[in-house]
Amino acid sequence: MKHLCIYFCVKCLACHAGLLYFHFLQYTPDHVIGPGTDIDPPEITFPGCTCLKVPCLPGTCSCLRHEENYNDDSCLREIGSAGKYAQPVFECNALCPCSDHCKNRVVQRGLQFHLQVFKTDKKGWGLRTKEFIPKGRFVCEYAGEVLGFPEVQRGIQLQTVYDSNYIIAIREHVCNGQVMETFIDPTQVGNIGRYLNHSCEPNLFMIPVRINSMVPKLALFAAKDIFPEEELSYDYSGRFLNLMDSEDGERLDKGK
Repeated sequence: MKHLCIYFCVKCLACHAGLLYFHFLQYTPDHVIGPGTDIDPPEITFPGCTCLKVPCLPGTCSCLRHEENYNDDSCLREIGSAGKYAQPVFECNALCPCSDHCKNRVVQRGLQFHLQVFKTDKKGWGLRTKEFIPKGRFVCEYAGEVLGFPEVQRGIQLQTVYDSNYIIAIREHVCNGQVMETFIDPTQVGNIGRYLNHSCEPNLFMIPVRINSMVPKLALFAAKDIFPEEELSYDYSGRFLNLMDSEDGERLDKGK
C-alpha cells in the first residue's frame, strides 16, 4: 500500500486531485494495520456475490441482505427504522464479478468532491467543501491505523493536556448483546477525516461500511445538502442517527 508524506501545501495526487493539504501527515486513503492488533484491514475475507449477468439486487445479491444501500444517484438510502439509527452497510467487494459501475460500489470509489483543509478562526484546522454536495452522498472516510484496545489505553495514559486526541472508537451492537469495537487512530497515518471538527448540528454522519473484510470503513455521508465553502462536521459522540432513550432525552432537555 502506498502512502504519501506531505510537508507543505500541495495539490493532492491521483484519485484525490484537487484536495489542498496543509499538514505533515503520512497519508493513506485506507486503514492500515497499527500497534496492538493482528487484523490486516486490506485483507479480503468476504466471499463475492455471483451477480455476473444480472444487477446486484436484494434477494439475489449476497452483499445486499435486506435492501439496496444506494439509489441511482449514489445517495445513501434511509438506513434502519426511518433512518433513526445507523446500521452497517456491505458493498460489493474485490471478489464480486459485478462491474466497477455496480450501484453497490460507492465508498470504495474514494473522494468524488473537491474538499479543502483550511485554518478556522477558533477551532484550528478544519475541512470544507468547494462544491455542492447533495444529501446522502458519500463525502470522505475517517481513515488511519487500526489499533488494539491495550494500545489505545497506553496512548491515552501517555497523553498530556497539550496533545490532540484523534482516536475514534466505534461500538457496534450485534446479536445476543455482543458489541464489536474498532479503534482508528489517524494521528500519524491518516487522511483528511482527521481535520473534521465536531458539531451538535452536523452536516455529516458516520456509517460503518464493509467491503472486503470485517474491518469497517468509517464513511461520512452528507446529512443534508451542503453548499460550497461550508465547513464539514460530524457529531463526535455518535448520537446523530442513533436512538436515544428517555433518560438521554431528559438530560438533553436539562442542558446537560
